[in-house]
Amino acid sequence: MRETKTLKEKLQLFLVVMMPILITQLGLYAMNFFDTTMSGQAGAEDLAGVAIGSSLWVPVFTGLSGVLLALTPMIAQNIGAGNKEEVPYTVVQGLYLSIAVSIVIIIGGGLVLEPILNLMSLEAEVHRVAYYYLVALGFGVIPLFMYTVLRCFIDSLGQTRVTMFITLLSLPINVFFNYVLIFGAWGFPRLGGIGAGVASTITYWSILGITIYFIARVQPFSTYQIFKKVYKVSFAKWKELLILGLPIGFTIFFETSIFAAVTLLMSEFNTATIAAHQAAINFASFLYMIPLSFAFTLTIAVGYEVGAKRFDDAKQYSKMGIWMALGMGVIAGLIIYVMRGPVSGLYTNDPNVARLIQQFLIYSIFFQLSDALATPIQGVLRGHKDVNIPFVMALVSFWLIGLPTGYILANYTEFGPFGYWIGLITGLAVCAAALLWRLYTVEKRAKVQLER
Repeated sequence: MRETKTLKEKLQLFLVVMMPILITQLGLYAMNFFDTTMSGQAGAEDLAGVAIGSSLWVPVFTGLSGVLLALTPMIAQNIGAGNKEEVPYTVVQGLYLSIAVSIVIIIGGGLVLEPILNLMSLEAEVHRVAYYYLVALGFGVIPLFMYTVLRCFIDSLGQTRVTMFITLLSLPINVFFNYVLIFGAWGFPRLGGIGAGVASTITYWSILGITIYFIARVQPFSTYQIFKKVYKVSFAKWKELLILGLPIGFTIFFETSIFAAVTLLMSEFNTATIAAHQAAINFASFLYMIPLSFAFTLTIAVGYEVGAKRFDDAKQYSKMGIWMALGMGVIAGLIIYVMRGPVSGLYTNDPNVARLIQQFLIYSIFFQLSDALATPIQGVLRGHKDVNIPFVMALVSFWLIGLPTGYILANYTEFGPFGYWIGLITGLAVCAAALLWRLYTVEKRAKVQLER
């Protein structure tokens, strides 16, 4: 990042930083997208199993990686304030924390995975695929979270093109191993949906190796000498990271886990409905990478300006990013409406499942509009290190308003499974409105500080 004087300069710099982030996010989610679509071609049971496994994994990954995202505003503000000597120490402590978090996930997953799947009324084959898909993913948890930390460091320097390049390098690896392991090509065992989990783990280790090489050997990252000194574990630094990161992580977790909760509740429906629900969620989540990319960029830009005490510049980035994200949300909604037929064909050859996917996709249009407002605002607030109130807002919106509304509509009206989607839409809309109010409050407070 660098200081900008005019709105035109800000727009140019914002796009330079944001476009690689967008490509990176689409690339990272493309791995999950390919897991689901390619498994769907192997059969409805494989699609349902991978989709359910993914729905349980994504909230855990996004929530806990959200804790590590605290590194982005911390490093961005350090750089903006000229405290570059603090950066290597912060990154290394983040790596230590990521390993600790990974170990907790692996142990916790081993204890609760089977009981959670047993709560769902799944067919035996769907249960088997979901279980072993997640077991396979477990071997990739450590490299995935370590990569998240290193990516925060790279992005905080505004070098988002590097993470884009690394992600694009890893995609062919993921697609190749998905193909040979799901379908048993070229002498590899035919693992079906479970092969998608193995392919993802191989990809995560590859991403970590490539990223370490870039940070150790390529400018400007090598000047920070991240791996030169072995620091002792600092629980004080972990505490600082967790104080900022836990509310971020829980905010993301409450938003993403509600989809997993809906999947659990929808297990009372048949396999076709579960598969269609998860396929539609998968595609809607793919488009969700657009507002999420705006949020990451806004955290970097706003964090940099706040660190330099340029609150007016931070507000300009905020307005610009939110309006652009809203425009992209409208475009995403139109894409879903027009392309819902071809999209359903990516996931299944079953006409009944395809019809249900198209119906769910109509509801997902409203997800895009709410996310286009709420998600960028969350990015702005993280740039201000304002994370506690948004956490409470997410909890209330999704779990106390959205999920109960969906349950009532699904079980006591004729909406059936679509009632849960209406509940999700309601929760997202309430959260968006609450976050808009919070943004107004935070920026007003920043203005008062500037005038003192």
